[in-house]
Amino acid sequence: MSGNRTFTMIKPDAVKANNIGNILQMINAAGFKIVAMKYTKLSKDLAGAFYEVHKERPFYGELVDFMSSGSIIAAILEKDNAVEDFRKLIGATNPAEAEEGTIRKKYASSVGENAVHGSDSDENAKIEGDFFFSMSERF
Repeated sequence: MSGNRTFTMIKPDAVKANNIGNILQMINAAGFKIVAMKYTKLSKDLAGAFYEVHKERPFYGELVDFMSSGSIIAAILEKDNAVEDFRKLIGATNPAEAEEGTIRKKYASSVGENAVHGSDSDENAKIEGDFFFSMSERF
């Protein structure tokens, strides 16, 4: 059964390029309700902990460096079928392969700097949301 919440981050490249408002507008227009959101900056330790699942992968160090290089927006989104619908909205990891009209097609510059993160499963959405937000920070 599909859940009704997912997690996203607007990554440092999109924040630096002043695309926060544009991306949030696309999220709202697609019918998602923001139930938690914060503007923050990850330390290398926090970025490393968040991406722990990729620790053995060759891109892990580069990913941690990138994600701790600037501010991010973390958010929990709500909508029926949230994970699947949000994955469609953000598009393929490689913006060159992303469908027209997706967030990554519009705002990402490369596979590494791909504007947004989106949970890949209901289970990971809960884990990732819990990483950033206490229950009192959700509305």
